[in-house]
Amino acid sequence: MYICADGTGLPMRPEELTGRKGKQADGSAKTREAKLGCVLLQTEVDPEGHPIRKEDSTSYIRSFEPAAEFGLLLRQEAQRRGMTQATTIIFIGDGAAWIWELVRVNFPGAILILDFYHGLQHVYGLVDALWGKETPEGKKLIGFWKKRLFKDQASRIVADAKARLEQSPDTEQARKEIGYLENNLERMTYGTFRKAGYFIGSGVVEAGCKTVIGKSMKCSGMFWSEAGGQGMLDLWCAFLSNRLDAFCQARVAHHAAKNNSLALAA
Repeated sequence: MYICADGTGLPMRPEELTGRKGKQADGSAKTREAKLGCVLLQTEVDPEGHPIRKEDSTSYIRSFEPAAEFGLLLRQEAQRRGMTQATTIIFIGDGAAWIWELVRVNFPGAILILDFYHGLQHVYGLVDALWGKETPEGKKLIGFWKKRLFKDQASRIVADAKARLEQSPDTEQARKEIGYLENNLERMTYGTFRKAGYFIGSGVVEAGCKTVIGKSMKCSGMFWSEAGGQGMLDLWCAFLSNRLDAFCQARVAHHAAKNNSLALAA
């Protein structure tokens, strides 16, 4: 069983943003973070040892809740999907601190993998800070360090980078990239992960963010209330999780019960 999580900004109505800090020049916010989680299964690999996602096995959850509350929702979804029967639990994340803390609290014992493409992106950033990624030296170093990632040698990349720091035209950025890699070294043994037949990318949840939130809820002129945004997120996740019928039936039952309560009160 694989579990992933990510977050993306959703444009909100002004009244939903009162008092919230954001990235605008005046410190205000135009968006709120909508968090998306997914659970999927893998039962086999292809003849070359590459993992194969089990068909129709992906389910999604979504929320505006803070990371701690979202983590509980994600754990509940994993339990609903049969986490206790899974032989291996793997969590793939992009390196955000809130994601690893969520995993620590809710999925102790899970194998942790830093999404390979995020790791590689920071290696590119490190090369750019040290040499410039478009220079002959930078291009050569990118290819060499990428090979090292697949040999479980991320720690050697960090050691090499530290040895080159004094030559860096952008020491501050180089130190930031080194810090990111150092914080994730144990989650970057990609050679070992591939030999075990594991996925090493979090593309499923990132694609979900684009489909569930980006294409349908971030179009020109869209500004959401929390209730309206949550409702649309619920609907999309039910659809993509092949649970739309159950979702609609639950909504009908909820409204019927609510109307009965109002009739009794009257």
